[in-house]
Amino acid sequence: MTGNPENGALMEIACDESGSDGENLTGGNTDVFAHASVRLPVETAAEYVQEIRRRIRSPATEYKANHLLRDKHRAVLESFLDPAGPLRGGNAHVHLIEKTFFIVDRAVGLLLGEDGDGDGDEAVTLFREGPLTFGEHGWRDFLAASNQLLRVRNDAAATVPADVFFRTVDTLRDEYSGTTAGVIVGRLAAARSRAESYRERMRDSPVLFPVLNPLLPAIVSTARYWLAGGRSVRLVHDRQNMLTPERIAWIMESAPLSDVQLVAARSDARVQLADFLAGIARKLASDELNGRGDPALTALLRPYIGTDSVWGDAGSGLRLGTAEANSAV
Repeated sequence: MTGNPENGALMEIACDESGSDGENLTGGNTDVFAHASVRLPVETAAEYVQEIRRRIRSPATEYKANHLLRDKHRAVLESFLDPAGPLRGGNAHVHLIEKTFFIVDRAVGLLLGEDGDGDGDEAVTLFREGPLTFGEHGWRDFLAASNQLLRVRNDAAATVPADVFFRTVDTLRDEYSGTTAGVIVGRLAAARSRAESYRERMRDSPVLFPVLNPLLPAIVSTARYWLAGGRSVRLVHDRQNMLTPERIAWIMESAPLSDVQLVAARSDARVQLADFLAGIARKLASDELNGRGDPALTALLRPYIGTDSVWGDAGSGLRLGTAEANSAV
């Protein structure tokens, strides 16, 4: 950490993510994306990494979150998250994104947002009512069609994703016209011109900010958390192909940040700790989402979770502390 942030000096925040599947949010390997950030001096972080290595004693060259998540290392995991542990005193933060809700939020925002009069409440309502109304098969079709519509990279022609999406929402609208979820998809079905304009933009010009990739909005949210109170912040982030110079410039302007530096995680102990926290948070949040959460570990994780996380599931949101986090950046 550079300087004393309380005195207005530059504060360095180390970041990493877990659960990235790019724009493939329905067919990826994870259902939760986590972006973690840590505020610690380099020397202090290095001491904690060495202590974790000493306690776990794995021959691995680079430790990851799964080392701490093994049952036999439960005590190490608990001490890492404990309020008296290395991240104590507000030195860490996690931004969570529930991927299926992210799809719904982005689809509603694109088709009904701004002059379309859509809002976050409609996304939450559709997310919570849709599975109950449409059934597992219908809801899965809606999510897959929405993912295909919004993602930049599609193997088919530019007009096909819109065709697939509107066949899906037209069917759901007709079959469930008397329901709350049916009314919302009916409004989506009436917004074809907005969808086609979006696909044309994807086809005709390079895309700087893919709307379905969670990394960029997560970084902006993280930056704004640490910038609270007018502090000057530099982010030190694990290297990502997504973080091109153009996108970094946009992040710095949007937040706004003093600087963004990309490093290899293994070269910075602070980023290694952020990597641990991101992987742990993703796994524990996914467990809660799927009804297999560990109450003791969730309670330890909860103080780190940002209230602007993008989370639609009510029950797990209450347990994780994201219950009020119902809209994306």
